[in-house]
Amino acid sequence: MPTRSTEDEVAVSQSSSIAKAIIIGAVIIALSNLVGSGVIKPKGGSAALVPQASSVPQAAAPAPPAAPTTATASVGHFPIKGDKNAKIAVIEFADFRCPFCEKYFTDTAPQIMKNYVDTGKVKYAFRHYQFLGPASVTAGNAAECANDQGKFWDYHDYLYKNQPSESDTSMYVSDKLTTVATTIGVNASQFKSCLDSTKFAQNVTADMNDGQTAGVSGTPSFVIGKLDSAGTKVINGKLLVGAQPYASFQAAIDSLLQ
Repeated sequence: MPTRSTEDEVAVSQSSSIAKAIIIGAVIIALSNLVGSGVIKPKGGSAALVPQASSVPQAAAPAPPAAPTTATASVGHFPIKGDKNAKIAVIEFADFRCPFCEKYFTDTAPQIMKNYVDTGKVKYAFRHYQFLGPASVTAGNAAECANDQGKFWDYHDYLYKNQPSESDTSMYVSDKLTTVATTIGVNASQFKSCLDSTKFAQNVTADMNDGQTAGVSGTPSFVIGKLDSAGTKVINGKLLVGAQPYASFQAAIDSLLQ
């Protein structure tokens, strides 16, 4: 049997060592590339596999729902301003203590009354949205008691014309609101009894609930549209939010009159 010479064994040993060196070198280079690319990250002296970000597109977070632009609301229970046969209505949801409601009352409402309500083109309705705390609810109850004696709009106007700063709630107590009532010809004892008993509190709550159902989220808000056949409700009318300029109301109303 042939035998290997010492020279042959040395050659084989050298070839084996070279092959091993090549393999080890290849492994080191591969590991270096993986570390450099971030697939393997050294951690505490050892290599730890780092998961790569998935290439599959991820679903985006859902966008917040858009604010409503239409609304349905009835004209409520307060006396309506304007021609009872008018086919279009502006329904206001407001808080008697809201400074933006006062701004609308002072700057914009007079123009709407002059150009649309007094001319018989539009009915105008007021509904409660007394959301600025207990003082607002008390003011709403006072307006209900004034309405009980046929003086709603007089009391409504007084509250806005004499509105203090939003942080000042000193006016919205029974005695002071009763004094206010006497200045517009309301029977004081009857008014105070009504207010102290919160006789019409359910009306204030019902209006607030109807406003929320309509999509009202702040004051003042307005539902503007054509009335149903009974003349008591606007269905899918335009919803305007805030003390917007007269031009916004003009555009909404004129589009309905065409």
